[in-house]
Amino acid sequence: MLGLAIAVVQGDKVILAKGYGYREMEKQLPVTPNTLLAIGSITKSFTVTTLGMEMDEGKVDWNEPVRDFLPTFKLYEPVLTEQVTIRDLIMHRTGLPRHDLVWYSSDFGREDLLGRLQYLEPSKPLRTRFQYNNLMFMTAGYIAGQLNGTSWEDAVTQRIFKPLEMSDTNFSEAETQKNVDFAEPYRKGSDLKAELKRIPFDAQCPDRYAMGPAGEINSNVDDMSRYLLFHMNQGKVAGKQLLSESNSVQMQTPQMVIQGAPAYKETGESSYGMGFFLSTYRGHREVEHGGNIDGFSAEFVFLPADRIGVVVLTNLNGNPLPNIVAMNVFDRLLGLDQVPWNQRLLATEAGGKKSEQEAKDKGYTPRKLGTHPSHDLKDYAGDYSNPGYGIVSIEPNGEAFKLTLNQVSEPLEHCHYDVFQVPADPLDPFEKMKVEFLTDIDGGISSLSMPLEPSVKDIVFTRMPDRQLTQRSFIEAFIGDYEIEGSPVPLKVSLRGENSLLISVPGQPDYKLNPKRGTTFQLADFSGITIEFKRDATGKVTEAVLNQLGRVIVLKKKQTP
Repeated sequence: MLGLAIAVVQGDKVILAKGYGYREMEKQLPVTPNTLLAIGSITKSFTVTTLGMEMDEGKVDWNEPVRDFLPTFKLYEPVLTEQVTIRDLIMHRTGLPRHDLVWYSSDFGREDLLGRLQYLEPSKPLRTRFQYNNLMFMTAGYIAGQLNGTSWEDAVTQRIFKPLEMSDTNFSEAETQKNVDFAEPYRKGSDLKAELKRIPFDAQCPDRYAMGPAGEINSNVDDMSRYLLFHMNQGKVAGKQLLSESNSVQMQTPQMVIQGAPAYKETGESSYGMGFFLSTYRGHREVEHGGNIDGFSAEFVFLPADRIGVVVLTNLNGNPLPNIVAMNVFDRLLGLDQVPWNQRLLATEAGGKKSEQEAKDKGYTPRKLGTHPSHDLKDYAGDYSNPGYGIVSIEPNGEAFKLTLNQVSEPLEHCHYDVFQVPADPLDPFEKMKVEFLTDIDGGISSLSMPLEPSVKDIVFTRMPDRQLTQRSFIEAFIGDYEIEGSPVPLKVSLRGENSLLISVPGQPDYKLNPKRGTTFQLADFSGITIEFKRDATGKVTEAVLNQLGRVIVLKKKQTP
């Protein structure tokens, strides 16, 4: 049984703080009110609260451009760079979709991620649509740390953790695991009857400190009940106003409409405040934020007018139980009939699985059967780069490949033509992710693309030069004079610096040779001209093949005595 910790607040009192199930199933260690679990994106409200306190001190204004505080800030389009404000960052309305795999696959530092924002394509104009975005909250948190003269972590600790006496709450999974009472993370397959499986902390990447402002706080319901009371009291704790009432109200007031009709009659239309989602539950105004991260799910929610609040933390990612429990608590404390949320959501999940199975049974699949790759598998191997997303490495792996995207490695199997995919595995968040390889005009594999952000074009990774072509010990063999038979004009290949080559023709400027793959180089500034060095059976370089836009000639290397 998975673990669940809950705190219920009514008025100014915690009326329930209790643990259920196991924080570690294998040893049947119970969950307690002090068990540490990840709160995921509930962290975002901590970032907004910290910025609000800094605004109360006159250090920032919600409507000031980000560039005023972060001169290096740069987005894909100049108009976004100049006009995006602090308020835009924390209201998910910059026009930038999630692009989560930039950070989820990597250990990029906070400043590195900031530098990559300029390469991430937006999908909507500024302030026209709500699009949840973790990277923008990371940016907001970075600014909060700068304004505090510290890191984001120190700012949150000083301004929130200490005055609220949240002594067990932290920012680090390593710190969490030093505690005697912490929950292990679990994942469950998509099958309704699938068993829970324990996973490593942050299964894909063990070091995510950079994304802290968006979702890296770990806490327990004892500490979180204090934070809940703080926001229910509009920024006040023990009679002291830590966050101004004005900024507290703004956090809990609709700022951005979220498109879409409610799925159930009990829930109202949704909007976003600042760090909180806003709606109604059975006619009662609701302020909430959920949290989902590898191995954990959470819910933080309160009804301001009714002075009722609930925090639910669990150690199973992507599960609806925190919401189900919170709504059931509201039903009970409001004196209403109990809505059968568990049965409803189970029926919805079962219907989806049944429909998916029906598609399989009828053979409805986008896969084209009976096809094969256009090249030998070895021709696809190499490193591919994108300035926003990082590096993809493709390595042979039996009859297919191993793909490594930054810190994440996955097997690839052939799907159809030059498309490969990650095998089906309900426990793998990357299952069925597709990779398409693209060729250049010479027929070589020149790039690959992946649908890493579905609301924009596929992300293209350009093939990087083979590593040996930048190693002096390898390219020294290509140095020398080359000539066309019968021509008195030689071509000279020489070394430039430690690891690059030049080609010289009398009476012309020198041309740098940009490495491609194998023993092939491209003349800098001439996309259609390449030179490939050839070896004889003994491994000695004897000639080069010059390809000038399809006109191919052989250059013989002069051999030294």
